[in-house]
Formats: sequence, C-alpha cells, structure tokens
Amino acid sequence: MNQPFYVAPEQLMKDRADYARKGIARGRALVAVQYNDGIVVVAENTSNTLRKVSEIYDRIGFAGVGKYNEFDQLRRFGVRNADVRGYQYSRDDVEARSLANEYAQILGQTFTHDVKPYEVEILLAEVGVDQASDQLFHIMYDGTLMDERGLSVLGGDAESITERLRHSWKPDDDLATAVKKCVSALSGPDRVLHAGDLEVAVLRRGEDRRCFQRFDDAEVAKLQE
Repeated sequence: MNQPFYVAPEQLMKDRADYARKGIARGRALVAVQYNDGIVVVAENTSNTLRKVSEIYDRIGFAGVGKYNEFDQLRRFGVRNADVRGYQYSRDDVEARSLANEYAQILGQTFTHDVKPYEVEILLAEVGVDQASDQLFHIMYDGTLMDERGLSVLGGDAESITERLRHSWKPDDDLATAVKKCVSALSGPDRVLHAGDLEVAVLRRGEDRRCFQRFDDAEVAKLQE
C-alpha cells in the first residue's frame, strides 16, 4: 500500500495562510473609526448592490473584505444568531463580543481542519452609550480575534492605510471630518475616491433601538464637501 504524501503541519498552515492572504489582498480595503456620535465605516466599493457593510442587530454592524459569497454567508449566520438570542432572552443580551467569539471559532475551525480556508476578514462594531463602551472586533481568516481601539482597517494595504489614518484621526471628530479622513487614508497620495467609489454607513449613538444608517451617493458626496 502506498504511503500517504506527508506535509509538515507548519508548512500546511503556512500554505493555507498564504492562500487566504492572497485572496483577501485582491479585495478593496475598508476602515472603521469612532467619531463624536458613534462609529463610521467607510469601504471602497463601486457596486450598487453587493454590500460590504450591513446591520446585524440593533447596535451591531458587520463589515467584510475578501470573497463576497463567503463573508455574506458569515453575515447571514450573524443575523440569524442575533435574532435567536434576542428572541430567547432579550434584545439587550445580544452583544458583539459573544458573536465575535463564535465567528472566531468558525474561521479557526475551518482554517485548521478544512482543505480551503475562508478568504475573508470581518469586522463587528457595536456602538455603546459612550465612546468608552464602543467595541470593534477584527476577526482574521484563521480565527484570530483582535479587540481594536478607536479604529480598525481591513484588507488591501492595511498597514499603510492604518499609518495614514493614525496620523490624522481623532476620536472627537464630527462625522464629516471622520469620513474625509477615512477616504483620504483609503485613497492614499496617488488616487482620488469619489462618492460612487465608496460605501459609507454609521452606527449612531443615542438612537432608541436601531442605530445603523447607510448613506447613498448624494449623502456621501455632501459629507466629502
């Protein structure tokens, strides 16, 4: 009987990580930052129908980069999970932290045991009663879960975008200022991004229940003025 082909576990994990990173790098980046009245997510996205940013529950938003059908599958899982938890217990019991842990387990299990890992990075954002209670959870393709503070960058040239954003962003910026800084960080010195190239949504603090709001191209253009 032929011996099975042996691959060292370290090499196997490295190959899977390289595969996932290459798939994610082909996508366009997105950023999320706190501003004085909540959390804003700005994504480079030219599609009018395929959304990178969406609502999970009352105070929780979801964003993804990479392979669209994979992060949309994860989005739908999050919506169902949040709805069931809110129905069984109460709406206040639905929180981003527990949902982020479940996403991390799914991505980690797939990365370790399946032939092909997810080619995605996802973000869960939850707006609190004040900035100190806002939460940003960045979940990597291998299940690594990071609790971000103030801002988070996913996909694309994340390191350069993060560096540009940290030099300009302030947590007490108003919405228009925060959006302009996010767009500037995404575009870099060599490009110009217009409203039609962007997807912008906020989790607005102080709303009674549903805090998520998506802006159309005209509203984004007005924020960029």
